[in-house]
Amino acid sequence: MKLPMHWLSEMVDVSDIDIKKYCDRMTDTGSKVEGYEILGEDVGGVVIGKVVKTERHPDADRLHICQIDVGEAAPVQIITSAQNVYEGAVVPVCRVGASLPGGIHIKPTKFRGLESYGMMCSYGELGLTEHEMPEADPEGILLLNEVVEGPFPIGEDVCSFLGLREHVVEFEITPNRPDCLSVIGLAKETGASFSRPVSYHKPVVEGAGDDVKKYLDVSVESPLCARYSARVVKNVKIEPSPLWMRLRLRAAGVRPINNIVDITNYVMLEYGQPMHAFDYSCLEGNKIVVKEAYKGQTFTSLDDVDHVLEEGMLTIQDSHKPVALAGVMGGANSEITEKTSIVVFESAAFDAASVRIASRALGMRTESSARFEKGLDAEQTLAALERACELVELLEAGQVVDGHIDVYPVPKESVRLPLEVDKINRFLGVSLTESEMRAILETLDFTFDGQEIVVPSFRDDVRCFNDIAEEIARIYGYNNIEATPFKGAVRPGVVPPRLLYKRRVIDQLIAMGYYECCTFSFISPKNYDRIGLAADDERRNSVVISNPLGEDTSVMRTMLLPSLLECLERNHNNHGAPVKLFEIARVYQKSSTPDELPKEPLRIAFGFYGGGDFYDAKGVIETLLRGAGITARYKACTGEAAFHPGRCAEITDAEGRLLGRFGQIHPHIAEGYGLGADAYAAELDFEAIFEGADFEKRFVALPKYPVLTRDFAFVCDEALEVGRIEEIIRQTGGKRVEEITLFDIYRGAQVGEGKKSVAYSITMRAPDRTLTDEEADKTAAKITKRLYEELGISLRT
Repeated sequence: MKLPMHWLSEMVDVSDIDIKKYCDRMTDTGSKVEGYEILGEDVGGVVIGKVVKTERHPDADRLHICQIDVGEAAPVQIITSAQNVYEGAVVPVCRVGASLPGGIHIKPTKFRGLESYGMMCSYGELGLTEHEMPEADPEGILLLNEVVEGPFPIGEDVCSFLGLREHVVEFEITPNRPDCLSVIGLAKETGASFSRPVSYHKPVVEGAGDDVKKYLDVSVESPLCARYSARVVKNVKIEPSPLWMRLRLRAAGVRPINNIVDITNYVMLEYGQPMHAFDYSCLEGNKIVVKEAYKGQTFTSLDDVDHVLEEGMLTIQDSHKPVALAGVMGGANSEITEKTSIVVFESAAFDAASVRIASRALGMRTESSARFEKGLDAEQTLAALERACELVELLEAGQVVDGHIDVYPVPKESVRLPLEVDKINRFLGVSLTESEMRAILETLDFTFDGQEIVVPSFRDDVRCFNDIAEEIARIYGYNNIEATPFKGAVRPGVVPPRLLYKRRVIDQLIAMGYYECCTFSFISPKNYDRIGLAADDERRNSVVISNPLGEDTSVMRTMLLPSLLECLERNHNNHGAPVKLFEIARVYQKSSTPDELPKEPLRIAFGFYGGGDFYDAKGVIETLLRGAGITARYKACTGEAAFHPGRCAEITDAEGRLLGRFGQIHPHIAEGYGLGADAYAAELDFEAIFEGADFEKRFVALPKYPVLTRDFAFVCDEALEVGRIEEIIRQTGGKRVEEITLFDIYRGAQVGEGKKSVAYSITMRAPDRTLTDEEADKTAAKITKRLYEELGISLRT
């Protein structure tokens, strides 16, 4: 937002404030200043002169010798080739030593033997364009008496006379403050920042009789339009705006076009309210209907670009067609032209999100949409409309028809908040009185109803206590808030048990020689093929990423094993030495309903190659589970395609909860990763382990009584798991069985084909007495009997 300081000075006196101090203070109070510029700074020494005599150069037909009165005792002789100069013309004169844009410095010059002591300027040489000086000759000298009303102070600085020398401050307005995208809004901020009164001009429209209802009917058929106000101007004269308006628009960064368009732009800059003007003759049925477009509806904008509208885009239509895209741009079919005689002025409040969606979808970013999409105050539409009509009368651009149309279905309710003085002081660390807080808020147009603050309608960003505190703090001055020591109870941090156990697992794996790896959570669906996962396996049901970087990162993983094997593959390809790796990370499982987010349980995966076997992997698992106080049970598993069917096991706890799987990687899978035949891996369910963990340490006194040991050699089927045998031994022996040790497995002709011999050493002890041989033999007999009855196991003879 560019703010010309002369325009601002009409509302709040800042004439005695240095421009740098102004910028610093406005930034301190929340209106960030990007910088400032001084228009006309590069024009110096150019004064107003009057041509008192002109004659042709004796040696050049196209040159004229002019005597120019510049307010000195004698006229100045200037030779020019411009053909539009005549005696009595008032012109800008560059005296010797003057400077112009582009680093031009004026020196005495000879033309065919005659001296010229300066030059007369065109509007381009003063940094102006045809838009600011439409009446002037672009090829000739700027004739001030033909474009500006006198009197003309001969000899005075031409930039000061025309108002070209202007300080312009550029603000970076944050999205929450659309009210500051206006001169009035920044005037309010200036007044509050410098504690100065602000005066606002209240528009007064005289009117020319007649009744607006005879000309126009307005209906709003969409909730996306909060308010729609309109007035009609007849007998319109389309012509350039006066110079003061053109130069003011130029300073604010807006190109002048004609009086009607310039009025709408002027009001937009002054009030922050975008407006639009329709050619009344183009409105079929003399109606304006605010409604949403249907899919595929066509619309041609003012820049002659055809657009196909989407369903729900808000449009302004007459009885048959769209004539504007609400809040974005008008239509070419209702454009103001030189033939326009009746104009309809629109001032409305449209839904911010609707305007933004439409402007982005159609690629139509305009000054209007930039304001509407931030959310404008519906309460200001009528005031802005009245100001536009006042300017029409001031510029004699037409006759304003009496009355206005104002469709405002649901008036905006004011927001009320309590004034909590003590709470604000504690929050900010200040000691302001209630009267001081009230004074600050009143400078920002807040009002009071008892102890309630009534938030002004244009401040949609103020909705709670914190917002009120911020308003007070920024005007009071952040630099005025003294630094104080931190107050409050400091509580020592506590590591959650879950995180503590995770750290413990990491430490245990590192102590066993494993290196931690970290992989991406998103993988390629082809990774499931690489580990041989069945096509109907539920673990293929991954969360799909909507905008992936590529196919290799298109789904969220449901298991860690593919990522771990890729790390082992990469290490093997690089150096081939034995490697042990692990990872503790999340996997992502789709929820049963689409509205629920995926579940993200933690998993533990480890693997190695080049050293170790099945029992080394089992030892790692037993170490981890022992640290969690879990007694593991193992069961052979043949259904996992990634593992060797005869060297894979499921792990469960005493309650039958599945804790994970481990084993040797299937030779075909290992070959696909280039790992050889001795690769082993495991994937454990961290959540299940933590849920079943028992971290409580219990003291157990040293035993007082001796142990008795009995050795057994059982003959059983080859397929029988020794874990099942140990389970029955413990169940049958009860508390007397203290330890079970498997010390031998034999296969051979002596035990028969399809059989094996497993030898156990069972240690027994009674906690309250010395166990007798008879009691030990009795327990042993019960064990052998139950093993025979349930598993068909017999003692080896």
